[in-house]
Amino acid sequence: MRTLISALLLSALSIPAAFAGDSSKVAIGSGVGGVLGNVIGQQVGGSTGAAVGAGVGGAAGGVITARDGNKTEAALGGGLGAAGGSVIGGKLGGSTGSTIGAGLGGAAGGALGNEMANDSRRDSYDGHGHDHDHGHKHKHKKHKKHKHH
Repeated sequence: MRTLISALLLSALSIPAAFAGDSSKVAIGSGVGGVLGNVIGQQVGGSTGAAVGAGVGGAAGGVITARDGNKTEAALGGGLGAAGGSVIGGKLGGSTGSTIGAGLGGAAGGALGNEMANDSRRDSYDGHGHDHDHGHKHKHKKHKKHKHH
């Protein structure tokens, strides 16, 4: 129980400081989801179950906390980060390391995925309510002038 609380605190407090706004919510959601999935997965299926549970939990946490346009990226980042953190943490520190790795990896991955989605959206928005075409040129037909006889 002490490991779970430590991992939750680490994931909730350490990563969000590096990101602003929505990404801090996604980092917390993905980190907490990764930790909870990891702990449940460890109980059900050992180290493999821990990694799978962390991935699913991190993805779910990212989806729940991200804005509509960022859900896919936050889920991918949170899921991959939590699963990877679980595996690496498990190699370095056993089940405790796996849980902490899942929390930190999920938080970092979810926030990073969310930021990438935000950057992508900013790049395609011109600030005047219009999306840029980014290199796609449309040819406009010229209108014929009417001649008066």
